[in-house]
Amino acid sequence: MNLVRSELLKIRTTNTWWIFALISLPLWALTLLFNWLQTDALTSTNPADVGDQSAQFEAAATPDAIASNLFTSGQFFGLMIIMLLGIIVVTSEFFHQTVTTTFLTNPHRTAVMIAKLVAASVLALLFWLVTTVFNLIAGSAVISAVGLDSQLGNDAAWRAIGLNLLAYLLWAVFGVGIGVLIRSQIGATVTGILLYLGGSIGAAVVIAVLANRWGDWINNLQLLVPSLASSLMVTGTDIPGNPPRWAGAAVLIGYAVVTGLVGSLLLRRRDIS
Repeated sequence: MNLVRSELLKIRTTNTWWIFALISLPLWALTLLFNWLQTDALTSTNPADVGDQSAQFEAAATPDAIASNLFTSGQFFGLMIIMLLGIIVVTSEFFHQTVTTTFLTNPHRTAVMIAKLVAASVLALLFWLVTTVFNLIAGSAVISAVGLDSQLGNDAAWRAIGLNLLAYLLWAVFGVGIGVLIRSQIGATVTGILLYLGGSIGAAVVIAVLANRWGDWINNLQLLVPSLASSLMVTGTDIPGNPPRWAGAAVLIGYAVVTGLVGSLLLRRRDIS
């Protein structure tokens, strides 16, 4: 616990966490606005007017899917922020050249790695909690505005909220793993952003093109992209042509376990100067 408290103290005594918090706010608001427009379109459009995509449209227009989408607004950018904070939890030690002192104080590197993972997870929990409170308030207002009940008692929506917490925690692990792999704070941060945004957008475009050409089974490939697997987890209902939600959670957990193990092994074996 002393190691965890030490890691949390390092975070609290820097400006990084609240800078990221300020960045998260407009990104969350932008995502909420997009989800509001999407909800309005789903509830005001006749499924028969969308042609071959009517099954997917009807599934996305169910109260379960709408509530889950609104109550997890901001996930896409929120997970990226948490990943970056996880990166900084590790790379700040190398950037400020305090890593030698850390390991001299506690030579058990695995314990240090676990403490960093726990500290990053605490940050993820706090960010998830704040955005979830905002989402429940704003999302309920949007749902009422389009003529539906508040959905605050919707079991599917609460499962999506819980899975969203799992996604936040797992992306904190990813961030710590990237920080161990790439010690440079700037290098790790830029690499993380490029992999997250470029990988997500690029993979979504490629999968959509291939699915139109070769069939809906290609959509299963989105499980290989962590950010797309995260989005799949919180859909609230299974969308025809897409992999099941549990598969997204299983793949993401697998990525996190591998990332955490590799990070621990690297931290134990690498020389620190």
